Amino acid sequence: MFDVREKPKMVQRALLVGAYFTRDGETEAKSLLEELRELVDTLGIGVVEAVCYYVRDSNKRYLMGKGKAHETMELAKELDCDCIVFDNELSPSQQRAWEEEANLTTIDRQEVILDIFNMRAQTKEARLQVDLARMEYSLPRLARMWAHLDRQGGGSGGGKGGKGAARGEGEKQIEVDRRIARKRIDRIRAELAHVVKVRDTQRKERLKTPVPTASIVGYTNAGKSSLLNKLTGSAVYVEDQVFATLDPTTRKIELPDGQALLLTDTVGFIRNLPHRLVQAFKATLEEAILADFLVHVLDANSPDIFDHFKTTMDVLAELGADEKRILVVINKIDLLADKPTRLHELKTHFPDAIYISVETREGLDLLSHRMNEMLLDRVLKLELRIPQSRQDLVALLHREGKILSQDYEGNDVLLQTVIPTRLESKVHDFILPPEKKPTDASPQASPAPNR
Repeated sequence: MFDVREKPKMVQRALLVGAYFTRDGETEAKSLLEELRELVDTLGIGVVEAVCYYVRDSNKRYLMGKGKAHETMELAKELDCDCIVFDNELSPSQQRAWEEEANLTTIDRQEVILDIFNMRAQTKEARLQVDLARMEYSLPRLARMWAHLDRQGGGSGGGKGGKGAARGEGEKQIEVDRRIARKRIDRIRAELAHVVKVRDTQRKERLKTPVPTASIVGYTNAGKSSLLNKLTGSAVYVEDQVFATLDPTTRKIELPDGQALLLTDTVGFIRNLPHRLVQAFKATLEEAILADFLVHVLDANSPDIFDHFKTTMDVLAELGADEKRILVVINKIDLLADKPTRLHELKTHFPDAIYISVETREGLDLLSHRMNEMLLDRVLKLELRIPQSRQDLVALLHREGKILSQDYEGNDVLLQTVIPTRLESKVHDFILPPEKKPTDASPQASPAPNR
């Protein structure tokens, strides 16, 4: 039976390899290699050494030149490594060549990310998405997974009484396994489509009593989950590691004007995120596509903050969410070594951003008010005088709006409310003019008869 091969648990010592192909690409290549170190560390694999090479002429078999490839293989053996991890994407044939000649497990950045996603996914939807991405990644690499894959089968099929699945004359086991793999991919896609349909049904139910929504997006480990926890008082899993959050988490918060907002934490992005993962996680990231606005969180302490901003915007563009209204939030300002200088630099690039520290709560009040401003076109703040005989309307306002104060005068209910604009027509006849305060009104001043 076909299954994706798990890498041996004894893999403990890794040599990281990064290759760049233009002279001015060294700085970015080294930055990506440091990011790869974090990714590998998340898998619990120790990094023994990291090397970065300039490659003038790419080699189809090794990615780099033959001499440099053999030199790297020898270095891995001298350092007693049991794994070589490439920051570059390796083709299936290149992966096989390195494993065969070095006699060491060889993986690339994509496989590392897939393994982290597999380790972290919790919900059924996330598990299906990870399984789909891993299967699509592994399909062209089946030839390196089993020694028996070149075995040929007979033409008559096996089993009792000559029954069973016939493979056809001369069909290799690898062809059978590929066919099984494709069937599994089709099955996972069908299951995922069902899960997406269920999510759509749940979303439609939620929209029957519309509450504005916002999604927190940004680079992995920027502090998105910590921000959600601090704003909502919830306890979403937080860890100082990449991809600590894979499953979307939604919590309700109350904004300064009393309006409710559904805030969703989403999976973090990363440079060179495999395209198949972006596609596979589209269902999870639909919350970002459908949100009223986005909160884009960046790490002020990261030297690559501008690259991180671009990466997130590129992924949002691929998802069709880059045209959303976006509130840029610069987090972790409490960790800045030279705070005034760094803040001046950041404000030059992000003049409209909000600068916060989730740890110290600096800037969180301003963030709440800015989120409030993002929704001003959706709500109205009104003073109402409603006859007590219209308790159905009072109940509706309690259910779908926010009651700031409630009092009684004669046969009327006096309300200060924040309500969705769609309810304005229902309360129009009961709105108190700004100049007419409730204390000045007489009990006979009900603006409309019972309805």
